[in-house]
Amino acid sequence: MTTVQEQQTIQTEFKNRMNEDELLNCMRCGFCLPSCPTYIESGFKESHSPRGRIALMKAVVDGLIEPDEDFEKSLNQCLGCRACEPVCPSGVNYGHLLEEARDIINQNKKHSLPVRTVRKVVFDGLFPHQNRMRTAMGLLGFYQRSGLQKVARGTGIMKLFPESLATMERVLPKVPSMKEMKNRPEFLPAEAPKTKRVAFFTGCLMDTMFLETNNATMKLLQLAGCEIVIPKGQNCCGALHGHSGEKSGSKDLARKNIQAFEDLDVDYIITNAGGCGAFLVDYDHLLKDDPVWKDRAIDFKNKIKDITQILYEVDFHKKVKLELPYQIVTYQDSCHLRNVMKTAAAPRALLQAIEGADYKEMKDADRCCGSAGIYNIVESEMSMQILDYKMEQTKATHATTVVSANPGCLLQMKLGIEREGLSDKMRAVHIVDLLQEAVK
Repeated sequence: MTTVQEQQTIQTEFKNRMNEDELLNCMRCGFCLPSCPTYIESGFKESHSPRGRIALMKAVVDGLIEPDEDFEKSLNQCLGCRACEPVCPSGVNYGHLLEEARDIINQNKKHSLPVRTVRKVVFDGLFPHQNRMRTAMGLLGFYQRSGLQKVARGTGIMKLFPESLATMERVLPKVPSMKEMKNRPEFLPAEAPKTKRVAFFTGCLMDTMFLETNNATMKLLQLAGCEIVIPKGQNCCGALHGHSGEKSGSKDLARKNIQAFEDLDVDYIITNAGGCGAFLVDYDHLLKDDPVWKDRAIDFKNKIKDITQILYEVDFHKKVKLELPYQIVTYQDSCHLRNVMKTAAAPRALLQAIEGADYKEMKDADRCCGSAGIYNIVESEMSMQILDYKMEQTKATHATTVVSANPGCLLQMKLGIEREGLSDKMRAVHIVDLLQEAVK
């Protein structure tokens, strides 16, 4: 709970730091309301809509309300999916407002000791250090391979955890060995007539827990005629920091990534995680007040491209035969890939090019699945409500394969399939892995 003094400090920081022109850009027209999952799932509460949250931010700036627990709860309930932005006639950059507001609150309130400890470990001790990420994932891999996982499930220990976390434990991918995680390439030649020279942003979780998806991404790029550079100096994109009120940490990570990629002489920087890609293309906003880095951030941003977009642009789906045993396939958009990176047609075109894949468009495929980084952990109840709706639409397609382009969405859809008892009839897969299957 924030003290009176903390609320006063937060209010002052809101006046000093919030972009009032951006707040005033909101015309209160309500076009954003039908696109907002939390507004719908909360029973149409105005305070859980983009329009309502902007009004609350403006009220804090004007001193009309205090930044109390209810105000913070309204912001925390937001998924940050940014589905409101494409439909906004005024072009309000809601995501930027949300991140600034969360940063102001988190940097000016005193968290409890357990919360401070967890935040310190996660934001300072783990994600900025890829070697530590490998160690942490190595421990998870040991848990999976050593028999401890079987013991934990057999003894019922997992029942002590919240249902969503216990179910999530069952759907986590098999983590590769430490040797595999450390033995990463720095350069790969094209395996077809050269079309592009690209750099690959490996990410933190993607190059550990989802390492096989990264391997498949690089193989597809090679088959598409791309020469690939994988710089060792890259690190976490900073999205988790930026979305959780740790903006300073996200800026540090952004600078390191820009420096790692800027002298490579490549056409594009390729990502395979919608959430990471969306944060990378926002580096220009993140560093807009930094005279040393703002222009370098713009150059970096202009080279970011999702794997599906580059494959589509070089006609990979027309040059390479793609075939699978018959299956009904549907696609769940990554919110950030669609709403921020503006990539929606390319993944669908690639899926529809696979022989044997009977593509069925899902109703509200562009509505958030409820993953939203760590939202499904910290806001579990709302997340599961949103996931339940998503699973209704998924089942209506009669799909046997659900495809996404972001690791968080993938795990959330796996969680939904497990909760619905459909694991023997339906699977969730990253689009890169499905394309790799189709190539084989």
